[in-house]
Amino acid sequence: MTDEKILNIRNNSEEASNYFSKKLAFTLGPVELKELSEEKNIKIIDVRLESDYQVGHIPGAISIPYEKITDKMKELNKDDLHVVYCYNNFCHLGSKAAYMLAKNTFPVMLLEGGFKTWAEDFRFAIVQ
Repeated sequence: MTDEKILNIRNNSEEASNYFSKKLAFTLGPVELKELSEEKNIKIIDVRLESDYQVGHIPGAISIPYEKITDKMKELNKDDLHVVYCYNNFCHLGSKAAYMLAKNTFPVMLLEGGFKTWAEDFRFAIVQ
C-alpha cells in the first residue's frame, strides 16, 4: 500500500518539476556525454579501479579512482565541467565522487548507468 504522503507528493506537479529539473541539471546519459565530449571544457573522470580503467574506458576519460579523488582535486580545473562515472547503475562511487567535487565547488555531472551502459547498452566505442 502506498503511503498517503507519497501519493500527495506524486500528485504535486511543482515537486515533480523541482525533482526532474535537478536530475536533468546534474545527470546525463551516454548520448549526451558523447555529444558533450567534443566540447573543450569537459573532463570525464573514471572513478573505477585503475585496473578496470586499463581494461577499457570511455574515450577521453582520465582515471581517478574514487579513493584518490580528494588528493587529485588539486589537478582539476574549476572552469571545466566534470562528468563522473563508475561501473553501473548500482555503483555509488560516481555519486560519492560527484558529491565530493560539488562540495569543493567543481561543476559536476554524473553519467547515469556508468561504464556498463556506455559500453554494453549503447555499444559506444571504448579505449582498451
